[in-house]
Amino acid sequence: MSRTKRLAGAICAACMVPGLALGQSWNESPPNAPNQRPAFAGQTRAPEVRSNVAFTAVTIAEGLENPWGLAFLPDGRMLVTERAGRLRIISPDGGISPAVEGLPAIMVKGQGGLLGLALDPNYATNGLIYWSYSEPQANGTNNTAVARGRLADGPTPGMQDVQVIFHQQPSLESNLHFGGRLVFARDGKLFITLGERSIPAGRMQAQKLDGLLGKIVRLNPDGSVPKDNPFVRKKGVRPEIWSYGHRNVQAAAIHPATGELWEIEHGTRGGDELNIPRKGKDYGWSTIAYGIEYNGGTITGGITAQKGMEQPLYYWDPVIGPSGMTFYTGSRFPEWKGSLFVGGMRGTALVRLVLDGERVVGEERLLTDQRERIRDVVQGPDGALYMLTDDPKGRLFKIVPR
Repeated sequence: MSRTKRLAGAICAACMVPGLALGQSWNESPPNAPNQRPAFAGQTRAPEVRSNVAFTAVTIAEGLENPWGLAFLPDGRMLVTERAGRLRIISPDGGISPAVEGLPAIMVKGQGGLLGLALDPNYATNGLIYWSYSEPQANGTNNTAVARGRLADGPTPGMQDVQVIFHQQPSLESNLHFGGRLVFARDGKLFITLGERSIPAGRMQAQKLDGLLGKIVRLNPDGSVPKDNPFVRKKGVRPEIWSYGHRNVQAAAIHPATGELWEIEHGTRGGDELNIPRKGKDYGWSTIAYGIEYNGGTITGGITAQKGMEQPLYYWDPVIGPSGMTFYTGSRFPEWKGSLFVGGMRGTALVRLVLDGERVVGEERLLTDQRERIRDVVQGPDGALYMLTDDPKGRLFKIVPR
């Protein structure tokens, strides 16, 4: 029996038996910061829910080296980034192309490499593909950058007309916290999520408006700054900034009803956050934060709230290690319609959040029996959920109704 069939059977069986797919409740795990209290009811540890959905997991492609980002081409093929610096084209039947040639130089080290993907909203007419990556500098520093180009098919595919449209500044000597998700809004503007690079020199930059570390930026597709950005014409402030006070945002998506950007960012030991990053707002890192330092110490004295800083809609302690998210709008899983799905790397699960407006009212953990780090989750054009697993021999798979 093939690995795909074995996997599908195992997950189907888990879904058919109530509770089996979830295993032990995560809400029974003690928090890392037991003395911290949520700012409002329901801000953390939402009630555990269990959907009555039978599904099958189907592996499409295997042997991908730490795949990171996924996007669909109009013809049904998929683009997948490998953090090792390769962009692949994957056919619906699982065929994997040679690495796409013509990408700019990429620093592959630590958490750095080839990261997020997005197709231009006008891809049908302009053919533009966008990707984020860690960019090496001659002085030994590095930063997050975004480029765009047009795909040229062939036995060895390549990128043509490549332009680097964004460079994060300042550039630091760090291999951590690059952010890297790319999301186009309904108005055609491009959101780029940026980490604060983790090291002390970067962490302090998340609250500074003269740099781009720990920020979400908003650009026109050509990399220019929209005239209605919040800090345009503010002296000493980077006009690209949309919101600030972020740690390391690796999950972002547009809400299908409101059109607003939602994001989830990594905490330390506790403190993964779900936010709606609004124009010009401060999301607190690292002045306020939930959770504790990796060494067990408090983060900036353990303060979790301060005037002028936004509270997360929801936070996790212990963390899930969020990466990739999608709002489910399809018809193949009616019970899941309107849910927010999040990849869980630390939690080794597909996390489903049940929403009531801007409140999280339920949480479900799926695929926990597979014990895989889910790096990205995307709703496909067919209404299935497609996922990438973060592993040196990672895979692309989808779940479909049984």
